[in-house]
Amino acid sequence: MWQLLQATAAVVQGVRSGRSLTPEIEAVPSELRPGVQALAFQVMRQLGRATALREQLASKAPPPAADALLCTALALSWQDAEAPYPVHTLVNQAVEAARQQRTTHAQSGFINACLRRFMREREDLVALTDTNPQAFWNHPLWWIERLKAEYPAQWQSLLGMAQQPAPMSLRVDPRHHSVAEYQAQLLALGLPAQAVGATGLQLAKAVPVTQLPGFAQGHVSVQDAAAQVAAPLLLQGRDATKPWRILDACAAPGGKTAHLLACYPQARVLALDVDARRCQRIDQNLKRLGVQAEARAEVRAADAAKPDSWWDGENFDAILLDAPCTASGIVRRHPDVRWLRRPSDSAQLGQIQAQLLKALWPLLAPGGRLLYCTCSVFRSEGDETVQAFLQRNTNAQLLPSPGHLIPGHAPTGLPVVDNALGEHDGFYYALLEKERA
Repeated sequence: MWQLLQATAAVVQGVRSGRSLTPEIEAVPSELRPGVQALAFQVMRQLGRATALREQLASKAPPPAADALLCTALALSWQDAEAPYPVHTLVNQAVEAARQQRTTHAQSGFINACLRRFMREREDLVALTDTNPQAFWNHPLWWIERLKAEYPAQWQSLLGMAQQPAPMSLRVDPRHHSVAEYQAQLLALGLPAQAVGATGLQLAKAVPVTQLPGFAQGHVSVQDAAAQVAAPLLLQGRDATKPWRILDACAAPGGKTAHLLACYPQARVLALDVDARRCQRIDQNLKRLGVQAEARAEVRAADAAKPDSWWDGENFDAILLDAPCTASGIVRRHPDVRWLRRPSDSAQLGQIQAQLLKALWPLLAPGGRLLYCTCSVFRSEGDETVQAFLQRNTNAQLLPSPGHLIPGHAPTGLPVVDNALGEHDGFYYALLEKERA
């Protein structure tokens, strides 16, 4: 176990230095990776509490590697009910991890003393940290204050839900199965699921995709129910007699691109992403799902904000802009996001979102539609961005749209009326239509 704790602490140290959790976990040796991923996710969700406890035990932080290991142990052991192993075992193995590593060996006695004191005084120390909002809610203070201001009736539920693992939701391809048929297949394998949205299923328990029947053949995709709203919302009321030309402006990893093509087989879709490696993921997803027939989808590495470098001059009938954002709506799936973001990030990303809207709007044909979306719950990356855009562009009209989809609350303005979205992520949607000439 000490090796697992060492590797987990190294991942935690990486996140604290500004690196994303996913590549840090991918760099872990394969034999340790599954265990490290489970532990690292738990630490990220309890890092505010762990940091506050460490400050009670030692006001001056030890060197980064030792601090990461100490906080890892505290995050995993401060609650008996949630501890992955008995607390005394975690403490013993954390001290062993410190002794076995060159970068922490000199602090092993310090870590041992802190953890032994924590075991003796755990109840009192936890009570002291309960008064610290960052410890109690396990989010940065600025994040907590922003949610309080923007969602005065819902901020506590938003923070509470962020501490829970996200459900695994699937999008069923109707070319292969109806939702009910695929739901029956899952149930026969002991995998109960409930219908969400138009073509979605939410599993009662997450499983590896290799256990999903027909996954490799493209019968189903993993996609949150809130993300499944994009294609039907953009395509509702389309003219079925003509093949729309659609731009997916920030397309990686390709889930929404594939959904567009599944919903509208006649469409011609140009999928862009600024990162060439991420474009490879789009290609892989489209090939698995079998939606690249007849050259209907073109994938290109390009910066959507610089059309002069990639646009051929032909207007698009529809544009999907899933804009870069803080990802504050998917913190359940990416628990490191809360610790990587800074208070100024939302405003800076809002400027990028505004630049993308400004660059792409002229590319839209008269009467065409642009769907702007982000996986953020912050208003500056949703309502505020769109309202500012509408003030500057009098030829743009806001059509009925869901706006901010908040986890735990029934959304309105959706293109789907039969099924709720289940435990969906936080998202924002605004459907804009361009005035006809």
